[in-house]
Amino acid sequence: MSDSPPDSLIPYDEIVQEALRAVVGRVLSEVEGSGGTLPGMHHFYITFKTNAPGVSVPRHLREQFPDEMTIVLQNKFWDLAVDERGFSVGLSFNQIPAKLDVPFAAITDFVDPAVDFGLKFQATVSDMAPPLHDDAENDSPERGGDGTVGSSDDGSNVVTVDFGRKK
Repeated sequence: MSDSPPDSLIPYDEIVQEALRAVVGRVLSEVEGSGGTLPGMHHFYITFKTNAPGVSVPRHLREQFPDEMTIVLQNKFWDLAVDERGFSVGLSFNQIPAKLDVPFAAITDFVDPAVDFGLKFQATVSDMAPPLHDDAENDSPERGGDGTVGSSDDGSNVVTVDFGRKK
């Protein structure tokens, strides 16, 4: 008898990732439904793969962030539109307006630092670990407190789901 668990014929990891990405969709849909106004002190850091299928960002941003980019939805965003596959939003980068289209499958992190909530997703674009990237540069207020955003080492409510794949 083998000590290793059998390979699953049910793709549990994909099902869980899809369900957690639906959380992001629901949250963004609620903001869209309220006229694009975030309740209370809530704000979101959304990291996504810029080279993922379906991602649309202006060329100068893709050149600046060829692999991964973090945006902030807080005070200065507009035209938030959410559907079952992803969202689009208008943001300002160095006082230059831009429209971004982001499929939920491209998102790697979603954080609401106002309530220490975060979700981390497996990258679906490649099996390689993402390189380090710059902080968000869209126009937003400075980070508060110690400058950190929802680290799972500090007792926050960050949920990390990381299923290993057998090859």
